[in-house]
Amino acid sequence: MSDDAARAELLRLRASIDNIDAALIYMLAERFRCTQQVGRLKAEHEMPASDPGREEQQVARLRALAEEAHLDPEFAEKWFNFVVAEVIRHHTEAAEGR
Repeated sequence: MSDDAARAELLRLRASIDNIDAALIYMLAERFRCTQQVGRLKAEHEMPASDPGREEQQVARLRALAEEAHLDPEFAEKWFNFVVAEVIRHHTEAAEGR
């Protein structure tokens, strides 16, 4: 492969990465819109901000999906834990009436 062909391939791959990143951001935004609705519902009914049983089920499900997709399950779990921490923060704020 020539240097010009390699540069063209690099640009093509980076464009794909940029598109995927944009899709991920929009999907995360949609996910947070849903979890904010959950937070309001929990606050209205004085339910706890976190649900350890649900979180445990989700970790198992996402780890299995990650394996199926050939993604490191540890990474998938770390990502989920990061997102859940933010969701719980939102739910706690909703419960406090912020």
